[in-house]
This record gives sequence, structure tokens and C-alpha cells, in this order.
Amino acid sequence: MDSMLLLHLMAFLCPEKVRAIYIDHQLQSSSQAWGEFVQQHCQAFNIPCMIQAVQVAEGNLEQQARAARYQAFQQHIQTNEILVLAHHQQDQAETVLLRLFSGAGIPGLSAMKTFDSRPELSIWRPLLSLSREQIQSWCQQLSIPHIQDPTNQDIHYDRAWCREQLWPLLNARFPKMQQSICRSSQLMQDAEQILTEVLLQDLASCGDAKHLDLHRIQQLSEARQRQLLSFWMKGGSQYRPSFDMVQRIQQEVIQARADAQAALHCNGFYYVRYQNVIYRLAQLEYLASQQAISAREQVCWQLGQTLDLPAGQFQLNAPHQVGLSFALLQQELTLSTRVGGEKIHLHGRVGAWPLKKAIQQAQIFPWKRHTIQILSRDNVMLGVFTPKGFWLADSAYCEPDGWQPTLIS
Repeated sequence: MDSMLLLHLMAFLCPEKVRAIYIDHQLQSSSQAWGEFVQQHCQAFNIPCMIQAVQVAEGNLEQQARAARYQAFQQHIQTNEILVLAHHQQDQAETVLLRLFSGAGIPGLSAMKTFDSRPELSIWRPLLSLSREQIQSWCQQLSIPHIQDPTNQDIHYDRAWCREQLWPLLNARFPKMQQSICRSSQLMQDAEQILTEVLLQDLASCGDAKHLDLHRIQQLSEARQRQLLSFWMKGGSQYRPSFDMVQRIQQEVIQARADAQAALHCNGFYYVRYQNVIYRLAQLEYLASQQAISAREQVCWQLGQTLDLPAGQFQLNAPHQVGLSFALLQQELTLSTRVGGEKIHLHGRVGAWPLKKAIQQAQIFPWKRHTIQILSRDNVMLGVFTPKGFWLADSAYCEPDGWQPTLIS
């Protein structure tokens, strides 16, 4: 009913500037017929309409159906378009209650916004302040037909149980409950905005989207520490992590021994501590370091060539005050990963020392060390490619005004 009213209103308010999408979750035998019903009414208003079937993943059916629906929205919405949804006042109040039951904080209890600008799409909910009774009255006056989804009365689902069982009970005791809950949601939205402003200041003081300085975090109150960690872990996703996950990152990563290789996985990211800094790493980046294998290859290079290596992009440049002999160009060289136990005699230093120690002293992140490669010729080390540049090894192949790989990115 609310969606059909919205369709009629948008056809009146924005003629020739609106199009409709019907999401067929394929969960009921009648869902295809419902799509045809919507399409017929769109044709009457001369509104373009598309039907998008989606596959709902296993798990919590309500959550997975919502996820599939929004994925479809993001797939079809254009950069200059706004997604208009028919949520109303009772939807808002139900959302607040359900999130309260799940232990949500200020962001969760803020519930839905009338205008919601997200990185992936912008949402407008023009009916959010209207009660269901008002919507029903409008539909009757305008003779707007609609289809009743039977799952709306199926109390197996949390929202339907809330609407069918809990709502009449609470409403009998508190007749203005719905408006009061929605008012609390608006107050929470104000509180969320203030909290976000404080958290952005704390984030700028303690780090950025990829890392946090633990010394600076510990100068904050415990409450601000928890809120900052939750806000930081959320990143660009829609929802914050659970309270339990925030506690785990505090206990298992932040409070871990300084020499421990502590890492916590959450929502596609790994949280890793290194030298009093906690880093947020994409899953692929972190797992690459765990799954690295030894490799050895023969290469042949020429001056000016650009190399795309695991440690970064390098360019072979000359002249350098001291570099490699030009006789090595267009000759077969060996490029290999570390196997452990190697020693390097860095040019300009006295004596050889363990490569592992040089890497540690350079403070190269542990999850980047698998990208390090050794360049050699006839078992003579020429240098080492690292994420912090090329380290020239002292050898008989060094000469003044020679060439060296230069780290570009």
C-alpha cells in the first residue's frame, strides 16, 4: 500500500523524471505476478519500470533479502538519481524497537533518515513522518489498488511479530507511543551527528582510515576509545561492528604483547598491531603475506624500463653517484624471494649483516616482507627490492655513475 501510494505521488510530483524498479526476491509463488501488477500501473502513468529478480542468500531471511534488494538498487541507479523509498512512521518506530532489542547504540537507534546520503547512493523517504492510518486514508480516497504481502502477517519474522503481536499491546497502554519513539529517533540523529563530529576530530588526532596510533588513543577516555575504534572499524560500510568485536580488538590486538603477531578478522579486514600502531588491512593484502611461496626467475632488463614488482613499481635510471655496471643490462639476472638466513653488505656500510635485521631496522611492515626480492648475478647479491626502495649491495658490479632501480610507487 505505501509503495503504491508513493508511485502515484511521484508520478504527480515528478512527471517524466521518475522511473520504477520492482525487486522480485523469488521467495513466493506470486512474486512474478506482483511485478506484472506494478508494471501495468507504471504503464498507466507512463513511468518506465523494470523488474529485477534477485537471489536471496541463506541466513537471516529479512537481512539477506534487504541486502539483495540494495545490491540491485546500487546496480541500476545512476549518478544523477535519488532512490525514493516508501518507509513510513510505523516502519521507523519498529526499526528503533528492533534495534533496541539487539543492543544497538546511538547510530542504530537513529534508525532511518528522511534524507540519507551514502557514498554509493542517495535516499529520500518522503512518507517517513506519515502514520500508516494516514497512508491508508489517502489510498482509499484516491482509490489506489495494492497487493498485501502475506509475509507481513507472518509472525515468524521479527518485524511482522513486532507489528502484529507487540504493537497492539504497547499501543493500548501508550497511545502516542509511535510518535514518541520516532521523536527519540530524531533526538538520536542529533546525538549521532554530534558524536560523529567528535569522532572525526579524534580520528584526525590519532590516525586515519588505515591506522591508529595507540599512544594517542590511550590518552582518550575509555568511552571515547571504544567509540573511536567502532567508528574506525566501520570504515565505509553501513553498520558498525558489534560491541563484542570492539572488545575483542581491544583485548586480542591492542592489549597483546608487543612481540605478538596479533591479528583479528572482521568484515573483510584484518586488524594488526605493529610497533604501537594498529593497522586496518584488506583481507587479500593480509592473506597474501600468509600464503607467500618461494619463487625464482631469470630476468633481462634495459635502461629506462619500468618494473612492476610485488614490492612496488620501479624504473631503471642512470646515472647515480654509485650504481650497477652497465654491463649487466640486457644480461640474464636472477630475481628471487627470501628464504631466510641471507646476509647483505649494503654499499656504504662496513661489513655484511643479516638481511632480516636490515628489514627490521627499516621498519618494513611484516605483512609487506613477502614482497621483498633479491637481485643477483652468478650467486652474487646485487641488491634487494623492498617496499621502501632498492637497496644496493656492495659487489664487484658497483661502479660510479651506474644505474639503479628507483621506486616510483
